[in-house]
Amino acid sequence: MTTPRLNYAELRRILDDTLTGSRMSETEAAALFRLTGRDIWKVATTADERREEVVGDIITYVRNMNLHLTNICKNRCGMCAFGRKTTDPDAFYLTEEEFREHARDAAKKKVTEVCYLAGVHPGFTIENYEKMILTLCEEIPGVHVHGCSPDEIAFAAHQSNLTTKETLIRLKEAGIGSVQGTAAEILVDSVRKVICERKISTDEWLRIIREVHDVGLKATSTIMYGSVETPEERAHHLSILRDLQDETQVFTELVPLAFLHHNTPLEKNGKVTYGSTGREDILLTAVSRLFLDNMKNIQVPWSKIGQKMTQLGLMSGGNDVGGTMFVDSLSRTAGAGEGTDFFDPKDMQYLCTDIERKLARRDTLYNILE
Repeated sequence: MTTPRLNYAELRRILDDTLTGSRMSETEAAALFRLTGRDIWKVATTADERREEVVGDIITYVRNMNLHLTNICKNRCGMCAFGRKTTDPDAFYLTEEEFREHARDAAKKKVTEVCYLAGVHPGFTIENYEKMILTLCEEIPGVHVHGCSPDEIAFAAHQSNLTTKETLIRLKEAGIGSVQGTAAEILVDSVRKVICERKISTDEWLRIIREVHDVGLKATSTIMYGSVETPEERAHHLSILRDLQDETQVFTELVPLAFLHHNTPLEKNGKVTYGSTGREDILLTAVSRLFLDNMKNIQVPWSKIGQKMTQLGLMSGGNDVGGTMFVDSLSRTAGAGEGTDFFDPKDMQYLCTDIERKLARRDTLYNILE
């Protein structure tokens, strides 16, 4: 059912209530996602006030690097332009020495976090993930390895005749520092059937994240918005994350991932013609800040929406710009513009100074380093 439009009094009540500590409902969040015109800025301003109360004026980033071991993927999701079949001419799978060379490059760049992002290779077992983690820890002493989505964990468990909890324990023993809350996309199974049919279900994603908490690890949380989902389904996704955070406090942050439509199967099949809009980018950050009253950090991922829109997101409830990254093949293959591989901290500082905020470097778990 489509949420009714808000009048001024209703909008003002919802925003005032959030600032006085009332918990926003799913229906109210969906109504905010449908706003247009100058009402968007009322939500953004309220979210910025809430951000100031929760985290102050510090904008954080992590010095990290993405590593892509392979683009061969069992899923080849409708919303992804990166994944390839083994037989595709542009499929790649780094050799052990090539992967080590990438790890050495990350060490030279003095990163504190390596983010493993790749296809879910149909031949992988738990041993492949363990070897990857051990290699990174050998080549970059002290690095925090952030990787392995619940979908990868479920597949590694299946391939290796393990439970998902046993798989997580082995990944932790190998040296993984935290788990990616990716493969969430939209936690509504009817949407998942369209955009990521081969990935795990909503219930299985939630079960594995609970196990992440049980084994003593942290995870990020994500939402991929702007494809085929409705505002109501976005709100329901946020509600699921909020409930799980109430239960576990497992999430370090929310990372809203704008859907990039170019070269995706969804675009090629005519199911989408556009990705997210600037209106949606602003509202996703702002509503998330107001709705997720139990999540301290809202990231604004610059590689998805560009550096100028990132600055607007930081004025709409966001307090983190993610990482330096150095490479982001996933966004680039989906049509992200130039300058999506590396965000120089000098440029971050410029944007922060422009809005009278302070930039601080953090580690993966949001401890301030400098």
